[in-house]
Amino acid sequence: MVQLGIEVLLTDRMELIRGKAIGLVTNYTMTDSHYRPVIDLLAENREWQLKKLFGPEHGVQNAAKEGEHVHSGIDSNTGLPVFSLYGETRKPTSEMLSALDAIVMDLQDIGSRYYTNMNTVYYCMEACAALGLPCIILDRPNPINGVTREGIILESEFRSFVGLHLIPNRHGLTMGELAQFFNQNLKPQCDLTVVETRGWLRTQLLSETNLPFVPSSPNTTNLDMCLLYPGTCFFEGVNVSLGRGTTHPFEVVGAPYIDGHRLSDWFNAQKLPGVVSRPTYFTPTYSQYTGELCKGIQLHVIDSKNLESVRTGVTLLQGIHDLFPNLFEFIKGAEGRPLFIDLLAGTDELRRLVEEGEGLRYLTESREGVERFTREIKDFELY
Repeated sequence: MVQLGIEVLLTDRMELIRGKAIGLVTNYTMTDSHYRPVIDLLAENREWQLKKLFGPEHGVQNAAKEGEHVHSGIDSNTGLPVFSLYGETRKPTSEMLSALDAIVMDLQDIGSRYYTNMNTVYYCMEACAALGLPCIILDRPNPINGVTREGIILESEFRSFVGLHLIPNRHGLTMGELAQFFNQNLKPQCDLTVVETRGWLRTQLLSETNLPFVPSSPNTTNLDMCLLYPGTCFFEGVNVSLGRGTTHPFEVVGAPYIDGHRLSDWFNAQKLPGVVSRPTYFTPTYSQYTGELCKGIQLHVIDSKNLESVRTGVTLLQGIHDLFPNLFEFIKGAEGRPLFIDLLAGTDELRRLVEEGEGLRYLTESREGVERFTREIKDFELY
């Protein structure tokens, strides 16, 4: 039986918040194992005072689209003030944190460097460290397991809100472990407490626990999506739809210029572990190619344990580049800024290698860095 951090807090660790005025960084998708929202669980107890809510990307209601700025306001359910950390600021100000004794954070990470919740946690820790305000992280399992790591360690010059930390694309850590890793570089360090999940083995996928899958953002639709995301997110940086505006974001990949049958045959011939494709057609309702018929493939995870998601994404990126060379292109960034593909990759090396027809060298050349990261992170692993 796996117990989430929120459940451990409310059974055995209430002394951390008893008698205190607390702020809560979360959204309404964060629940206990019985689907009860964490906001409600902390708001209904009178042994402490839940005073303020803070919302990450998509907001406390988890209703805003990706990249859409969210305004601060009042939560209609609890009547509490809500401060947006994805609007005018991404770091809570000292005014926002005033009159609080502690900040509690319960946000899901889905195992990928691009997922912005971890950066919201980091900025909150940074703000709390400056004020000497305690931070309490309510931990959750990494839904795609805590042992598989892939990709390249982000290079400092490519830091952004989709890649802020020097970790690989698929990092294999929980939010609590990430917070401990972040804290080592904070000066001053944050007064950090991680309320650990109990009973989770880091080899486990979420589907191997008793815990429910609750989509933690609008496009986090299912476990297969989470598994594929570390690789298919690269398509945010090229002129290919990855299914935003469909029911299968990050599982379907296509464009008006792609021959999905040809691409599917090519992809399946690569015999990648844990995944097969089939040709598909879809029409996005927003994002790239809104209202246009896209032809491409849907990726189907057939072996979650052995899937190499970053390798899958890089292989597919190289394949579309090679099969449709006159139509495929990398999306240009704002003047003076790196291309978005470089921010996602954490380097310009992936783009350069794909252009040379050698994209898979990205993984070969990065293996040593990932192995070094795995050794260095051992001291921060909790499970």
